[in-house]
Amino acid sequence: MSNAARFLQSVSLPVMPEAAQALIHTLKDEAADVATVTAIIAKDPALTATLLRMANSAMFGLSRSVHTLDSAVSVIGMAHIRARALFICMANGFEFPTGLERLEFWRHSMACAGFAKWLASHSAIDEQEAWLTGMMLRLGEIIIAQRLPESLVQIEARPCAPGERWARERLLTGFDEGQIAAEIARRWDFPDTVANALAMAASMQATQASRLAAVVHLGALLADQPALPAPVLADLPELVMQTLRLDAGNLQRQAPSAESLSDISMLQA
Repeated sequence: MSNAARFLQSVSLPVMPEAAQALIHTLKDEAADVATVTAIIAKDPALTATLLRMANSAMFGLSRSVHTLDSAVSVIGMAHIRARALFICMANGFEFPTGLERLEFWRHSMACAGFAKWLASHSAIDEQEAWLTGMMLRLGEIIIAQRLPESLVQIEARPCAPGERWARERLLTGFDEGQIAAEIARRWDFPDTVANALAMAASMQATQASRLAAVVHLGALLADQPALPAPVLADLPELVMQTLRLDAGNLQRQAPSAESLSDISMLQA
């Protein structure tokens, strides 16, 4: 058993809603289709309403409003809606310890997810799996803060360079948030591809073994950068960029801003 798994033994994770559990199962079911996913979400009116608010937010930039779940799935796509539904369930499920600001935490997580998805689109990697994995990466920090609240002041101290939070976590606990998030993913029965990528995402060396871990690693570093009109790709580790065959110069001209990727308005109610 890994150190992260032992750390989680005495932790009670949020119980995922019935809809979320069913959606996780569809991630492993190649036969799961649009009708299956739509039917699962439709059984939860609150989740459906939140998804519709998200679909109509500026983040998606739709040319017309969508008013039904079927319309949202038709316009945005099944995998996209499923990933966002799981995000909403997780965001509503975790209780936040003192020292972590809930909305800012999820804003950062969505930026990481958005950057990972954007990089995946240039790397022949499943974009929605990259988004979901990127969004989950920082869940491990919530558990660290719950178990070792005294460590959070050091982990969250400012200034904090991109990736420095992981080094602080390893120094204080012996593992990082990604390794804990991987164990959370396994407990919730997420696909092995997601759990294995999370376990490696905070380590630059390990990302060479997983392209999904690599895009999440880079996405998290971009989310960690100071607020800028566009992220600075030249600062990303060259080794990981080479693993994905990405050219920083070419990507820089089309890089999205963190703000455009992280609309959390649907969580503020």
